[in-house]
Amino acid sequence: MSSAATASVSDETRHYRIGEVSRLTALKPFVLRYWETEFPMLQPVKSANGHRLYRQEDVDLVLKIKRLLYDEGFTIAGARRHLKEMAGGSGDAGDGGVHSSGLGEGPTTQLSRKMLLDLRDGLRSFLTLLESK
Repeated sequence: MSSAATASVSDETRHYRIGEVSRLTALKPFVLRYWETEFPMLQPVKSANGHRLYRQEDVDLVLKIKRLLYDEGFTIAGARRHLKEMAGGSGDAGDGGVHSSGLGEGPTTQLSRKMLLDLRDGLRSFLTLLESK
């Protein structure tokens, strides 16, 4: 039983170096370093010799940022805003969005983004069809 307890402790304290995170997320290390400058919530700890050590929650955040940017079509500023709203969103629903800039990701904005992404994909398919003739 002590090995199970040890495993959970080691999982909680597991740190990944930037190369490991790069392989896990299929992102180049320079992208990860750049995202650290753009997303203040992404702050891997530094070892005594200056190496970045990512915790599991950092890896999860990197994957969430990647999904927002690459799959959902957010800009960096939009993804940053979205993540801040999600982190601060619990319990803030009654403030009427006063802290927001008015450019939030409401249902209409999300629907519009989806429609635009679908339109873009359709246009790309059409362009590919025209280029092949």
